[in-house]
Amino acid sequence: MKLPDGPSDPLLIRRIRTFHWILRPLEVLEDLTKRYGETFVVSKNTSPLVVYFSNPKAIQQIFTADPELFEIGSGNDILLPLLGKHSMILLDGDHHQRQRRLLMPPFHGDRMRTYGQLICSITKQVISQWRVGESFLVRASMQEISLRVILSAIFGLHEGERFDQLRQLLTSMLDSLSSPLSSTLLFFPSLQKDWGPLSPWGRFLQIKQQVDRLIYAEIQARREQADPNRDDILTLLLGARDQTGQPMTDEELRDELLTLLFAGHETTASALAWALYWIDHLPEVQDKLLYELTTLPPDTDPSAIARLPYLSAVCSETLRIYPIALTPFPRILKSPMEIMGYQLEPGTILLLSTYLTHQREDIYPEPKQFNPERFLQRQFSPYEYLPFGGSNRRCIGLAFAQFEMKLVLATILSHYKLNLVSNRPIKPTRRGLTLAPPGNMRMVVTQHRQQKTPILV
Repeated sequence: MKLPDGPSDPLLIRRIRTFHWILRPLEVLEDLTKRYGETFVVSKNTSPLVVYFSNPKAIQQIFTADPELFEIGSGNDILLPLLGKHSMILLDGDHHQRQRRLLMPPFHGDRMRTYGQLICSITKQVISQWRVGESFLVRASMQEISLRVILSAIFGLHEGERFDQLRQLLTSMLDSLSSPLSSTLLFFPSLQKDWGPLSPWGRFLQIKQQVDRLIYAEIQARREQADPNRDDILTLLLGARDQTGQPMTDEELRDELLTLLFAGHETTASALAWALYWIDHLPEVQDKLLYELTTLPPDTDPSAIARLPYLSAVCSETLRIYPIALTPFPRILKSPMEIMGYQLEPGTILLLSTYLTHQREDIYPEPKQFNPERFLQRQFSPYEYLPFGGSNRRCIGLAFAQFEMKLVLATILSHYKLNLVSNRPIKPTRRGLTLAPPGNMRMVVTQHRQQKTPILV
């Protein structure tokens, strides 16, 4: 039986590599690719085998296969403490499809227009606190924007005590697991011990309980005072019914709302921070982007801004060069399967490496270079470009995330000229389960632009 190649190391070396992977995942992935080729196992000495793929042909075969060949929900148990057992991400089969159908309508393209002015308004509120000559932490500012947007879109909350509490607690909850060291708590369940509020896991659980209470209180209040005129996501989900006419339970709502909060907040904040880095790091990119924004006619609709070709290309290239999530969700084989000539047994864990795929020179020449033009020159298949996953597990918030990213960048660039405090190149760092720019990356406001795109004034 032909199997992919990979290291065959003793237990101690495997554990050292695991910690190295947590701290420096890109280095580990690139090293394994150089040593064993585009398809490799993490270790020959473990069971079940964990196989990495980055060839678009393999990705196409897996994405187009019958979803029933794979078990995906249980492969995401690492997310259980964060999201809860009813999260769509942790479900399989009919239950997964039911939740996905219930969650899809709020993210339909037609609804994006209702969020356009909201995104621009929140962005202007946050950046109005910036002052010329003063520096700010880029990721923290982008996190503030994305969290306000997602709280407004999901709950319709823009201010008030519950809004402030949720905003502070969600930030604290994510920050408690954000460093490379604290991230190990998610990867090693044996470390998830509650030794009281001063212990790392105890503090996380304490914050999570407070978040749960606030979300359940909001669900209860909205059930008691139903307002059909509201257009936030919670209102839509409260009115949603499955094929048998059944609504979501409070527990299902809570888990799905948390899923949307985390998936739609952390990832977007990191992507925005990366985009601002590249836009300043490469002046020619900034010049082209600013020129495109100045071509907008008066009273431009936010949807038209989101269709700007070069702005779209900058966002796409941002998600290519350093994808926030290194892989789509793991897939566990339920029956034997041949992929790229390899005979894989049931139980094998399949990982499709977004990062390694996006770094293939046969698809993306000079892959280490930030080059938005590549997205203007050709269209990439969903097996070559997969920052949002694929198949029946493709991110349902894809359109919302892209829309928000474009409008936030356009709003910022229309109002301020920003420069990195340090010109030194930066590398991604582990932030929980994702990769992000370093939290200490700072920019300084060097100019308040007098000419603004009309829609964004």
